[in-house]
Amino acid sequence: MEAKKAMNKDLILREKLALQRTVLANQSTFLAFLRTSMYFLIAGLSLRNLLKVENSLLIEIALFITSFVIFILGTLNYFKHKKSISENKKHIGDYQLEYYEL
Repeated sequence: MEAKKAMNKDLILREKLALQRTVLANQSTFLAFLRTSMYFLIAGLSLRNLLKVENSLLIEIALFITSFVIFILGTLNYFKHKKSISENKKHIGDYQLEYYEL
């Protein structure tokens, strides 16, 4: 009986830690999207000053649009995975109920 209680307690801890790692990985991925978006934005802002290229305005606009698209995709990805993580958190509830009933 004691071994079963210990197993259930370990299972709950592992599940909670796995969810925390998943949340942190999701946040890290969002920050990577944000960082990449900012790189494109900075490239667009500094292009005219660094290079004397014809049609640099078109390249700047393309970099701004790319930056915006990356930011939007990163934000959508973050919230999609956040919702998925919160839905999967309900599965731990089964283990918690089993643990508290013992």
